[in-house]
Amino acid sequence: MSRTLTIILILSALGLIVYNVTLIDFENLLEGNSIIALIGIMASFCAIVLLLIFNASKKVQKKIED
Repeated sequence: MSRTLTIILILSALGLIVYNVTLIDFENLLEGNSIIALIGIMASFCAIVLLLIFNASKKVQKKIED
């Protein structure tokens, strides 16, 4: 996976986080659409972490090969 694709995926995950924050009803966090938005935020954070781990592993692999 190229670095450009990784950056695009991270930016789209950040966009999903921003969108889901707008759906949260802070008075009723665990009811209705708020819980779905919180799950979406956590999933986006997980995706970002996985992409960063993948990027770091590619850097390590490249250093080992050189």
